[in-house]
Amino acid sequence: MLHFLLNKKRKNMKLSQICQEIAIEFSDKDIEITGLHTLTEATSSEISFFNDKRYINQLLTTKAGAVLIDKQYADLLPQTTVALITDEPYLKLALASKLFAHKIETKTAHPHMGSGCDIDKRVRFGKDVTLGDNVIIMAGAYIGDGVTIGSDTLIYPNVTIYHGSSIGSNCIIHAGTVIGSDGYGFAHTKRGEHIKIYQNGNTVIEDEVEIGANCVVDRAVFGTTYIRKGTKLDNLIQIAHNCDVGEHSLMASQVGLAGSTTTGRNLVMGGQSGTAGHLHIGDFVTIAGKGGVTKSLDSGKTYAGFPAIEHKRWLKLQAKISSLLKRRL
Repeated sequence: MLHFLLNKKRKNMKLSQICQEIAIEFSDKDIEITGLHTLTEATSSEISFFNDKRYINQLLTTKAGAVLIDKQYADLLPQTTVALITDEPYLKLALASKLFAHKIETKTAHPHMGSGCDIDKRVRFGKDVTLGDNVIIMAGAYIGDGVTIGSDTLIYPNVTIYHGSSIGSNCIIHAGTVIGSDGYGFAHTKRGEHIKIYQNGNTVIEDEVEIGANCVVDRAVFGTTYIRKGTKLDNLIQIAHNCDVGEHSLMASQVGLAGSTTTGRNLVMGGQSGTAGHLHIGDFVTIAGKGGVTKSLDSGKTYAGFPAIEHKRWLKLQAKISSLLKRRL
């Protein structure tokens, strides 16, 4: 919802104008474009892109108004979707993303506050910030444009909450944590230059979440990065763009989730464990410390090692390795 409200404030653009800005030939019907999204989520007023054969099925059914696409796949698009022909669809997406990026300003405003709030005078607010009842925000925090913070939430010193983020009720966010910073996304030119993909989604922290000191939860490229209800994060944790962390999950220090990782509820991750991107981890999974997840994991099991395998198998493997070493010695 917040993402939608922020988009409403952005200036819509004609498709012909966007094509001119990103150097794509255009001679089709002109339509009003409100933003960018994935093939499955894009509406008739949004642009998407296609650069991976694994998503052909999504291409066939997309409702996007236009798609950045290589000529050889253009015939697969629905008749209602405009083909924007390019041999670099991902790069053109990056260029288009800048056109819809949130305008960064240093202007401050007084937030809309509920009753009983306790706000240090050294807190800075962007525009259109909304606070529930009994919110406490300590010195040095920055709360960006369009942020909402639910009732009875405590924000410790020097927390930064970027524009469009939503923080639930009864949350605790410890010092130095950053919510809603840009995800790590770049497209690459043929000469090896790295072009920023502007992260135009947002971040939602649901109710009763506690986030330790010096953590980072990145905003989505489009859509939303979620930390679901009741999750508890230790210090020094990185949650990348478009992740969706299930309810009541626990993560120890130095855990890292790569982009678009999704999890079921009650995930437990030991210290220094991490995942590759675009994976799903099932409900009630435990990943031992330093575990490296390289593929999606089934529910209700414990995993260890790199690449992560079922814990009992991992223990047997360690025993085998140990016995082989003893024989050689």
